[in-house]
Amino acid sequence: MGDSSGSKIILITGASSGIGAATARRLAADGHHVVLGARRVDRLAALVDELRAAGGTAEHHELDVTSRDSVLSFVESAHNRHGRIDVLVNNAGVMALSTLDALRVDEWDQMVEVNLRGTLNGIAAALPLMRARGAGHIINIGSTAGYRVDPTAAVYCATKYAVRALTEGLRQESRDVRVTLVSPGYTHSELTERGGDPQVRAAAHAAAEELGMPASAVADVIAYAITQPDSVDVNEIIMRSTVQG
Repeated sequence: MGDSSGSKIILITGASSGIGAATARRLAADGHHVVLGARRVDRLAALVDELRAAGGTAEHHELDVTSRDSVLSFVESAHNRHGRIDVLVNNAGVMALSTLDALRVDEWDQMVEVNLRGTLNGIAAALPLMRARGAGHIINIGSTAGYRVDPTAAVYCATKYAVRALTEGLRQESRDVRVTLVSPGYTHSELTERGGDPQVRAAAHAAAEELGMPASAVADVIAYAITQPDSVDVNEIIMRSTVQG
């Protein structure tokens, strides 16, 4: 019942910048209808205008992925308007780097809420609709931090390990819904611009600028996974810039 060859209704969380915005640009250019969610509505509105001016179709809605009601509204309103949801890209994420003894507990909580609970909220909202239709695709954005742990990143890595485990569990439970985990390394985005210890953040930002790949590279991989035939499920893609090593 899927629409692997034609235009899809694609929902993207955290779409106001970085990988989310790049994915919106790529998928809209491919002829899909993108529904963009984030807290920064002004950024979303500007992006939607840009996509429409380029000939794409797009809409936006305010979204707080830590709120189950907000995510449910985002998903169900799109479903009500279009009659289906083909793809959900759970992309919203935060990374606040610091050593554990810095006790930045509020930032720990925020990473758990956005990175893990946000992904769970997306699944909880979209999965029943996809199951009822017998088709759909859930794409979770993980990280290479879900495969190795570095000092200052213990909590961030913990959330990404959790997203990896969650995605694999959902994949094993799914026959009609496709499930993909995309795990990028350093990427040019705003992830290293907010939160965490200022010195650690500056070092991470410098590394991302030097070693990172463009967000459009991640968008290209997401587009690849989406365009496979319904009978093919691209489970897991790990990607890094060549110079990251």
